[in-house]
Amino acid sequence: MRHNRKVKKLGRKKAHRIATIRNLLRGLILHGEIKTTIAKAKACRDQANRLIAKATKDSLATRRYLFRHLNDHRLVKRLCVEIAPQLADHRGGYVRIYRLGRRDGDGAEMALLSLVEPIAEEEKKGK
Repeated sequence: MRHNRKVKKLGRKKAHRIATIRNLLRGLILHGEIKTTIAKAKACRDQANRLIAKATKDSLATRRYLFRHLNDHRLVKRLCVEIAPQLADHRGGYVRIYRLGRRDGDGAEMALLSLVEPIAEEEKKGK
């Protein structure tokens, strides 16, 4: 049954909403934080917490599930190899929202959506 499973529609049709959240997730996984509106941040936070919790148990089935939601093998690898092990000791709440105030152009409430712990970047060796 679907009790208490309300969808945040964001004023978009289903395909556009899924693409928007997927793009926000892509930015969050690649950069560790993104700046967006409060409504989009809340919608993305729920999805990101689910995916990171799933990625803590790294298996083939998990990677296929993540690929189905992210559509990018590079993101799935980064999530399973770099991000999830670092956040494995947390019991949830992997993503945090910081309110930033209003945007100048249209007055929309802005937020910074970031991972709880910054991801340790590996330094690439030069020649």
